[in-house]
Amino acid sequence: MTDTSAGPDALRVEGDAVVLDAKGLRALAHPVRVQLVGLLRKYGPSTATRLAERLGVNSGTASYHLRQLGAAGFVEEDTARGNARERWWRSVHQATELNDRDLADREPEATLAYLQSVAATYTLRTQQTLNELQTMPRAWRDTFDMSDWALRLTPEEALALREELRAVIARYRRDTSEAAASAPDGAERIGVVTHLLPELDAPPPELPPGPETVTGAETS
Repeated sequence: MTDTSAGPDALRVEGDAVVLDAKGLRALAHPVRVQLVGLLRKYGPSTATRLAERLGVNSGTASYHLRQLGAAGFVEEDTARGNARERWWRSVHQATELNDRDLADREPEATLAYLQSVAATYTLRTQQTLNELQTMPRAWRDTFDMSDWALRLTPEEALALREELRAVIARYRRDTSEAAASAPDGAERIGVVTHLLPELDAPPPELPPGPETVTGAETS
């Protein structure tokens, strides 16, 4: 089901995910903005001051980027919480999708900046978990996993693997406010980060011919 907001510059929404176009991609091509959207989605509405403390930036920087995200349609003011002294912000969507196959060709610099910001955010989240690992209850420490497999696949097989992984994850409970209210005792937030990283083989370097590789030569 696709819910398309009104207006020529509106972001396209599919379910609870916003689908990036060129304008949205450029708006998110900054690591602070990617992190701000992620924090609002994960923890709910907040102020620039509180978000700045989490990110280790000053409140002016957070306010500026929140306003830019608001102008682009990713966040909005939470008027039910705000007052004359504090502006509260909330995320408009729960997920972001980059599924336009041609967008990277049209906007290579913005695409690279956005993906690098996402990768940096994932690295930061991993490091935060590692820093807290030793103080976690043993049951949760035993769930932690960092694995790496080298596979040799065709592009079609890699796409099939990606869809299978998504299907497995989709069987489990999403982290939403509704799910949190009905989740069983002991349920906590789990972050699942997947990467499919093509590592194309480079052709072997050409070696200069040595004595053992010279052909057509006579030897005495």
